[in-house]
Amino acid sequence: MFDLGWSELLVIGIVALIVIGPKDLPDLFRTLGKFTAKIRRMARDFQRAMEDAADDAGVKDVAKDLKSATNPKKMGLDAINKAADELTAWEPPETSDAPKTAEMTEERKEMAEKIRNATAKSALDRQVEESAAADVDNEEGYAPLKEPGKAKE
Repeated sequence: MFDLGWSELLVIGIVALIVIGPKDLPDLFRTLGKFTAKIRRMARDFQRAMEDAADDAGVKDVAKDLKSATNPKKMGLDAINKAADELTAWEPPETSDAPKTAEMTEERKEMAEKIRNATAKSALDRQVEESAAADVDNEEGYAPLKEPGKAKE
């Protein structure tokens, strides 16, 4: 409750010794100890009375039910088990409208070839632009870039 270190206690003890005197100091500590014990006993009795009242009202049972219902670990495991059950019970739909695998492969090959051609054209255009920019930079005194398409030396 109070954050008292040894240095603070020493200062309090010296002040108490000067103000109260050495003869009455032991009596003061004895009275202070009895007062502290009485306060602790009252607090303990109050806490027990409140716990007994909570037990009689069934508050602990409700709190226990709420804790178990809102337990994130339990909720997570239930969701995982439900998802696993749904996945194991899943059956792929069988329809006659589905395209055949061979037709899909041909379509994919055509699309892949179109993508490759478009990418190569775009790369070639970019290299031409970079080459033109390198020629302009070279006129300004920059080092020339390697020609596009040639391997590094």
